[in-house]
Amino acid sequence: MKEVNTLKIEEEWLRKLLPDGFPYPSLTLISGSGGTGKPLVELAFVSSWLKSGGSAIGIPLQYPTAEFVKTVMNKLYKINLEDYYEKIVYIQFDLSAEGCEKIGNNSIKANLLKPNIWNEAIKKARGMIEKNASKILVFGSALNLLLFSPTYKRDTIKNIENIIKKDNSKTYIFSISTSAFADEIRAWEEAADNLMYTRMKKPMRLSLKISRIKRVKFSREEIEVPISQEVLSEIKNVAEATRKRIIPRIMKV
Repeated sequence: MKEVNTLKIEEEWLRKLLPDGFPYPSLTLISGSGGTGKPLVELAFVSSWLKSGGSAIGIPLQYPTAEFVKTVMNKLYKINLEDYYEKIVYIQFDLSAEGCEKIGNNSIKANLLKPNIWNEAIKKARGMIEKNASKILVFGSALNLLLFSPTYKRDTIKNIENIIKKDNSKTYIFSISTSAFADEIRAWEEAADNLMYTRMKKPMRLSLKISRIKRVKFSREEIEVPISQEVLSEIKNVAEATRKRIIPRIMKV
């Protein structure tokens, strides 16, 4: 039997669910209705990944800038992403971009609605990471936003499904809201190696439950994620503002 590579989880609350670590390479979906803190759980894995020596490519669709991601990571997981400058590249979603363009030493802007541009951006980002990087994580939030485009919805569904089923060269963690396009997203959930669900209990208490993890033991217990209501509310407001701004534009494409 092939030996399983596992990532040591830094956060104690997440280790309760994954005592033997997180398997990689693999593809994980963190799913749930809108406003249930999915990207915040995702960033816990990113923090552990970088601290273990891995490199990452970030696609924060629902956050306005990479700077916001840096602030959230520092606030929640006590990690300064400036210390990992050569190990992380950000792909900024830009509807006005013609294609894929480098805008900094570790930043790219790209019109990610177009599957060929999505794939080109990942390839370009990979080339910007330190040359000897062998362990790469691609993390993305709010992929469901791409499905609001009447022109590119079908192609996006196929492209993401193809990545889920066929790309074993990298580790992926995507967070996806099921408040819209739940039927389409279900196919992604069924194809993913690992599947997790978040929900928000009143009064604003984030919980996480693992439905499926391949190749390692895990707990099926639902746990509360120790993030304060104040922080949850602040980040939720930023994400909602981004969605309200960008969804009407995507629906015209």
